Amino acid sequence: MVLRIYKSETMQAIVFDIKRYAVHDGPGIRTSVFFKGCPLRCVWCHNPESYKAGIESICRTNRMGDVEVADVAEIGKSYSLNQLISEIENDQLFFDESGGGVTFSGGEPLMQIDFLEAILKACKDREIHTALDTTAYASREKLDRIVGNVDLFLFDLKHMLDVDHLKHTGVSNQLILDNLKYLSEKGKQIIIRFPMIPGYNDTKENINLMLDFLNQLPKKPELHILPYHRTGHDKFRRFGIESLMPDIPSLLESDTVWVQATFRNSGYSVSIGG
Repeated sequence: MVLRIYKSETMQAIVFDIKRYAVHDGPGIRTSVFFKGCPLRCVWCHNPESYKAGIESICRTNRMGDVEVADVAEIGKSYSLNQLISEIENDQLFFDESGGGVTFSGGEPLMQIDFLEAILKACKDREIHTALDTTAYASREKLDRIVGNVDLFLFDLKHMLDVDHLKHTGVSNQLILDNLKYLSEKGKQIIIRFPMIPGYNDTKENINLMLDFLNQLPKKPELHILPYHRTGHDKFRRFGIESLMPDIPSLLESDTVWVQATFRNSGYSVSIGG
């Protein structure tokens, strides 16, 4: 196999985290790369440091016992194509042994489309399995640029009623639903990720609307339910970012049983987390 060496150092990505040995972001052991920048502002977001696309300095507050200690943290790091593919290749052995690969997440990776397109091609040159964790709030043109080099879409589906989606995420869901239908019609492997947020999208109405929509797709996708946890709420406090999310406890897996049953009774494969 002849692998390309990427000479251009002008193409850069802003990444705020690289998580190695990830086991909940697609099959096998994976390296998850988190891109900065997101077009949504979900009330329950657990990565508020991903909002802005550029590298930024944030005053961070950490609690040590009863004492809060503040420091300044730089969020985001710039990577060239060669640098990032080298980081990914370091875990090739784990990919090969576990059937894993790389997952591009965020934020929203499609906001950095030029780099995403190039890094996906580089991964396919190296026969690395690729997954894209996406809100799919992006133009069809962007999807068409990357769809052929994505093996698995981890597709966020948050709320089916457009008025509520707009209220709680800041954007309409029409483009998102259209893109889900488009990817399904193209025969892509899709896992729906449903963040189940108490008081926001855990109603029977929303679940039934989701089921009705998914039933219209050419192929039933797998469903992963992601119960709400407090990580995001605590991050807002630590990074000094205003949060509109009420201070509520994390959701228990037992709270999701009825949703699991609803989808399984309709022939869906359902998991918790991942």
